[in-house]
Amino acid sequence: MDATVIDGAAEHAPHRLGRKGEELAVRYLESQGLVVLSRNWRCRDGELDVVATDGRLLLVCEVKTRAGVGFGTPTEAVTADKAARIRRLARQWMAAHHCRGCEVRCDIVSIVWPPGEKPRLEHLKGAF
Repeated sequence: MDATVIDGAAEHAPHRLGRKGEELAVRYLESQGLVVLSRNWRCRDGELDVVATDGRLLLVCEVKTRAGVGFGTPTEAVTADKAARIRRLARQWMAAHHCRGCEVRCDIVSIVWPPGEKPRLEHLKGAF
């Protein structure tokens, strides 16, 4: 395992930041009236960050959190290949949960959260 050691402890900031970002995204989505159905749903082909509903639409949300934009925005990390994989995973989630004929929208929740600052969240509806 590759880790940076700070004060004698392994520092896994990207993983912690990602978890904090997902927590923030879920709170935001719920504040918008959405009901979260699944978090970090996994199958052999991958993982969906958040699956939610507004009562008529099924929303599949990819959550991307970055400490800064030096290497690009969080949204830029969702490539065409990743978007295609998320759409495939959404179909698998629907099959596993007997959700036939559901209208689906794929969103991105982009969070930039610099150390010591407040996070900036952007919800891109129908991003792909």
